[in-house]
Amino acid sequence: MARPLRIQFPGAFYHITSRGNERRPIFSANRDRQKLLSLLSEAIHRFRLSLHTYCLMENHYHLLLETHESNLSPAMHFLNSAYTSYFNRIHHRSGHLFQGRYRAILVERDPYALVLSRYIHLNPVRAGLCRTPEDYLWSSYQAYLNAKKKPPWLETSFLLACFGSQEKEARKRHREFVEEGVERELPNPLVGVISGVLLGGEEFIDRVREKVFPGAGQDRDLPALRQLRKRPSLEELKRIVVASLEDGYRWARDVSVYLCRRYSGGTLREIGIFHGGMGESAVSQAIGRLIGRMEQDRQLKKTVEEIEIKLKRLSSV
Repeated sequence: MARPLRIQFPGAFYHITSRGNERRPIFSANRDRQKLLSLLSEAIHRFRLSLHTYCLMENHYHLLLETHESNLSPAMHFLNSAYTSYFNRIHHRSGHLFQGRYRAILVERDPYALVLSRYIHLNPVRAGLCRTPEDYLWSSYQAYLNAKKKPPWLETSFLLACFGSQEKEARKRHREFVEEGVERELPNPLVGVISGVLLGGEEFIDRVREKVFPGAGQDRDLPALRQLRKRPSLEELKRIVVASLEDGYRWARDVSVYLCRRYSGGTLREIGIFHGGMGESAVSQAIGRLIGRMEQDRQLKKTVEEIEIKLKRLSSV
């Protein structure tokens, strides 16, 4: 299995997920959760991190983390290895606690950090553990509602500032923003992740590409890194798709949406706008619909694969 691409630089925002081995629990009692938070506090100070959001679930945890140095890997190694040592000692066990390496998605802070923070805080609600995120004790949400509940190692000012300069009003508007997801299902922001490691717009991807390639060295052979190379535009992709299909082809729009998502690097929003104002959820549904249809329709799958061959020629080697 190819090792995951780690993109590290000062000022980077990450959505971090670390899961239990074989999806087993990583917490057996509240003291375990308290210990992880204690180690997280230590990591924040030792490695100069800013933690904006966290949520501890039964068999995994989520972090929205900002690095001020290029040191995500040693910070996460410290956190997970120290917690594993503690957990194994306390619970008289041995071996791996976490499932392989943690997952780190590099995030464009505006506007993705805000929607990702909401997504993280709503995890317990989606899992059926509570009715509202306020009811869940093991996340940072209560600190956003009440300053007195904020630990000194948690940074809430960045996200609250998105809702205004007056603290009381900002907290109120932030609460309304998050709890909108209690009343109705919101699009999953992680559907837009590119190459398994990036979440952001085209300009952000270009900036990251410039940071990564100059010092990439032998890591240029990483599959995820190859996908960061310059991609064809949405216009080029659609032109090739249209030219490859007969007029009135039933699946034309879904094919175009699917291939634009795979090869352009465009976000769901950008692809939706380009295809006549589709919403992000409609784009996701079109992609899922085509994938399901290709599993049943060999001719459709063959048609898409033939177009993909043409598209790959557009990408730099």
